[in-house]
Amino acid sequence: MASIPTPSHSIQTTNASRTNFPCVPINKPIHKKLHICLNKYSLRVESCSTPKYNDVVVDEEMDMIRRLQNGSDVRGVALQGEKGRSVDLTPPAVEAIAESFAEWVINGLEKEKDVRVSLGKDPRISGNMLSVAVFAGLSRAGCVVFDMGLATTPACFMSTILPPFEYDASIMMTASHLPYTRNGLKFFTKKGGLTSPEVEEICDKAARKYANRFAKVSTTLQITPTMVDFMSAYAEHLRDIIKERVNHPSHYDTPLTGFQIIVNAGNGSGGFFTWDVLDKLGADTFGSLHLNPDGMFPNHIPNPEDKTAMAFTRAAVLENKADLGIVFDTDVDRSGVVDSKGNPINGDRLIALMSAIVLKEHPSTTIVTDARTSMALTKFITNKGGQHCLYRVGYRNVIDKGVNLNKDGIETHLMMETSGHGALKENHFLDDGAYMVVKIIIEMVRMKLEGSEGGIESLIEDLEEPLESAEVRMIVLSEPRNAKAKAVEAIEAFRTHIEQGSLPGWELDACGDCWVSDGCLVDTNDDPAAIDAFMYRAKVSDEQNGEHGWVHLRQSIHNPNIAVNLQSTIPGGCQFMAKVLRDRFLLPSGMDKILDISQVDKYARNGNLS
Repeated sequence: MASIPTPSHSIQTTNASRTNFPCVPINKPIHKKLHICLNKYSLRVESCSTPKYNDVVVDEEMDMIRRLQNGSDVRGVALQGEKGRSVDLTPPAVEAIAESFAEWVINGLEKEKDVRVSLGKDPRISGNMLSVAVFAGLSRAGCVVFDMGLATTPACFMSTILPPFEYDASIMMTASHLPYTRNGLKFFTKKGGLTSPEVEEICDKAARKYANRFAKVSTTLQITPTMVDFMSAYAEHLRDIIKERVNHPSHYDTPLTGFQIIVNAGNGSGGFFTWDVLDKLGADTFGSLHLNPDGMFPNHIPNPEDKTAMAFTRAAVLENKADLGIVFDTDVDRSGVVDSKGNPINGDRLIALMSAIVLKEHPSTTIVTDARTSMALTKFITNKGGQHCLYRVGYRNVIDKGVNLNKDGIETHLMMETSGHGALKENHFLDDGAYMVVKIIIEMVRMKLEGSEGGIESLIEDLEEPLESAEVRMIVLSEPRNAKAKAVEAIEAFRTHIEQGSLPGWELDACGDCWVSDGCLVDTNDDPAAIDAFMYRAKVSDEQNGEHGWVHLRQSIHNPNIAVNLQSTIPGGCQFMAKVLRDRFLLPSGMDKILDISQVDKYARNGNLS
């Protein structure tokens, strides 16, 4: 391990005894004093002490940090206000994680000096406070720190490769579409986003640091981070792509002249796309919504899957007779669109649209999706000459599968999850909501130049919609520290019941309709991917209807629950499968003792959750 340079900031120990933090039940305030001076990038937290520092306290503190890992991200509660959830993403925790990430980067680069790391953040109101802790941790490890201010997740990665910036690593502070009380960290190097095992390693190191510090945080930065305007360079990068690929014959620099495009940024970080990309390319963006950053998200959840967000955007598109509507999530690594007729395009429809565009450019390429996509989507992709690879839920899982297929010589240009995460081989395998929209806009302009009378919706007119689909949740009835193990227990019991024939007509779907024989849903090759969350999909058949649906159980990596997705091609099929799940698995196995199955029960009884 490389030696760490002497930090460039001072550490002031304000309490010589060890401290106790929220995961240990106590009846007095956690913090006696909290002083933050944002302009000077200083942070001072004095925490109450516990009379006896023993192994139980150490274990609790370490577990608290480790539980902040959510797959390839770190996420937690940063502000009070959530019923039943205490604050766990504290400045001390963030500092320890940032320092551990910096050390991980330094070790990987095998250099001790001039390691340059950038930080961007979404507009959450906890961002300024936690930014100070990130800067403190990076500085303590000896890094040179750059403050990008309000940014997007894809921009943070691009800051590692776009000249003249080309930082060694980057951190994005965001919790995506989660409530304003949450926040988190996403990590990047020049190779891309970190994997779940890498983040687990970093959190484990951070847990040891945190538990063994006398004063959790008492830091003043003597050298402030360098402020940089990277978003302007990133926006220019996107504009250049549109100009070059449209190559408009009459107005090269303003290829969007004559198009009206509505953007709904949801008060997140996506407003830049309106004034720094679309406006400068000649588009009419009148009617765009919620562009100003507001960390309280007063209008709706910034999420392309959110019905309210889509309803606002549809109304604006129809009222203004716009050509396209765009919905971004908070940190712009996801997006959805609305066509000129006001039809929402997200989920399977968005994957189909991107597949149609990519298959024009790369005929017969493989397209990787998560296992919640429909049988109709598989038919759509294969009818257009593509290959469909169904894989594990989780955007990093889907992207990493595409990366590995390409390494194995299987051309794979598109990887998409139903949540709106979409990555392309041509864009560094980066899930970039803005770049995905750029691809759609380029195709829209090209179609117009070619004389097509239909809009982008014409590209997916052959996509059949699933007759029925539903999602319910089962909350794990356990203490937070045991929730993951209990969820895994339930998921594995589901697998066992199917294998033992306890659910007649149900069969584990190991590969779906994927043409790749080694590794779909569950890797069976020589180098299987690490499992970040347990999940199984079962295809369901009977004598009368043949194969008519599937059920997918998945352990959530963000919350203590299990998601149950159902899809069917026959009327009443989802409700019937919910009944079978309840009566032949959840109740006989005793899973109702460790899971709240009320949503499954209600859907099985009524066929809806309202």
